[in-house]
Order: sequence, then structure tokens, then C-alpha cells
Amino acid sequence: MNEDKNSIEFEDETEQSLNAAEEAAVETPMKEAADTAPEAEEAQEAVDPLEAFRREIMMIPGDWYVIHTYSGHERKVKANLEQRIASQNMEEKIFRVEVPDEYINEFKGSVKKRVRHVRIPGYVVVCMDFDDDSYRVVKDTPAVTGFVGDQHNPVPLSTDEVVDLLKFNILEEAGPQAAPAAAVKEEIRVAFESGEVVSIVEGPFEGMEATISQILPEAQKLKVLVTIFERETELELAFEQVTKREE
Repeated sequence: MNEDKNSIEFEDETEQSLNAAEEAAVETPMKEAADTAPEAEEAQEAVDPLEAFRREIMMIPGDWYVIHTYSGHERKVKANLEQRIASQNMEEKIFRVEVPDEYINEFKGSVKKRVRHVRIPGYVVVCMDFDDDSYRVVKDTPAVTGFVGDQHNPVPLSTDEVVDLLKFNILEEAGPQAAPAAAVKEEIRVAFESGEVVSIVEGPFEGMEATISQILPEAQKLKVLVTIFERETELELAFEQVTKREE
């Protein structure tokens, strides 16, 4: 009887040990997965969008070429060419059409506006397998004057040249989550000019007029001269603290 009892207790202990081992085996991979999840997310967040784009275009068949257009018709050419590609079933020969853009912060008085501009007026880039059929589809698109270089045997762009031309498009699409290493210094345009007389609309000198002596676009500030007690005093004001003087 004691032997049977001992046998049962031994079997119970063995079963408990096996169950514990199985639970540990399940928990360990789950724990490892949980531990590595933040690292995977962090790595994903740190991806350089320009490098990702470089890898993407290297997988696209065909080569990239520059086509010349009438200045001011770049976006119309893109839209018209994409329509022609679809209507003439050329998707397997012409793969992508892009207008190199730039995005500029413009200041008009106290209003800041993000503006999209054509980076190189009169030019569009297209990825395609170059042959007689694809050539005619591109060349016969309204407002296209031809390929840059030899019309019938143009030299394709290198991968680095394509990335450089389209980097602003890619970074804008990536948004604020773009890796810091991919940051590109943006141009800032202002509607003010040195020597211009402006009105102060905010701060202790509100209502007074001032003359701009220096523009600091990166800091989004102006240095202005204000006449106080018959003496000119230099102040540093933010863009939004002044406005153009009403004529």
C-alpha cells in the first residue's frame, strides 16, 4: 500500500514538474518577444526614408529619365502622362512620373504658410523601359518638348541623382517621424525686406512703426529700429509681432 501511495505521489510530482517546464517554455519566447518588441518598434521608427526610397527605386524595373516641359506645366504633364499611360496600357513600360518639389515656409506679415513649389521649373522625371512605344507616349504628351540629352538615346539618371531630385517629396511624405539623419534644411522665405517700415502689433511697443534693419529667417525674427524719445532704438521682434504697414 505504501509503495502504491509513493508511486502515486511520484507521478503527481513528475506531472507537476512537466507542467511547470511546459509553462516556462511557453513564457520564455513570449517574454523574449515582449522584450524585443520595443526595440523592433524603435528600429522601425529610425528608418531613413531616403534610404528606404533608394531601396524601393532599385527594385523598380526600368531607368529614370528627365523630360523637358513648358515652364509652369510640370504638374499638368504629370497628370496627362499618367492618363496616357493608363489609356494606352503602358503600365508595364512606364512605371512612375514625378515632379521634383520643394516645400517652403513663407511668412506674409504674421501669417506662416507652408507652400509647395516646383523645384526645377520645366522638368519632370519618369521611370520607364525606353523603347519606341514608350518614347512616343512620353514625347507626344501635351507640353512635353522632349527628353534631356540625346532625344532617341537619352542617358538615364543614377540612383543617387534620382534620390537627390526627389528627396523633398520623400521627406514631406514621411512627415515628422522621418529619421533625424534624413533631415534636409528647408528654405524660409519672408515677405519683409530690409529698410521696410512695418507696424508693431504685439508687445509693449504695439501701435508704433519700426524700420527693419535685419531679417533673421532661421529664428523667425526681425531686428527693427524704433524711435523712442527722439532716439532710434534697436529691438528684436518675432515675425508675428509686426505686420506690413497699411498704405
